[in-house]
Amino acid sequence: MPIKSFLSRILALVLVVAIGLFGFGCGSTPTGLSGNYNEDTVVVVDNITKSFELPDDAAEKPELQSLVRKQINDYISLYRRDPQSGGLRSFTTMQTALNSLAGYYTSYGNRPLPEKLKNRLLQEFKQVKISLNRGI
Repeated sequence: MPIKSFLSRILALVLVVAIGLFGFGCGSTPTGLSGNYNEDTVVVVDNITKSFELPDDAAEKPELQSLVRKQINDYISLYRRDPQSGGLRSFTTMQTALNSLAGYYTSYGNRPLPEKLKNRLLQEFKQVKISLNRGI
């Protein structure tokens, strides 16, 4: 009996260490973010832009808006405290745009976005892509 108890504790310790070192996944989040700042920024911008372009009565619009909300949360939590991306102009512009969009979704739910806000966000996303291409 003592050997069985000892082996059980060793196995538990090995599992805890393995999960601590390697985590559960392979570096990707459930929302599809990979951990690569440039790629993730483009993915989030593309999904948000796609959600803007869909008609309000499209069947997939609520699903896409839900994914966008989750991606906004994941994106900000991944890169806000990252010293390599946190100081980039592309990140600060992206953070401003995402805060505006998240605030709108929080206040108004799934109502259609006003044209003025949509145009401002599209302009900011354009600036983000330019900054990414420049590396700033």
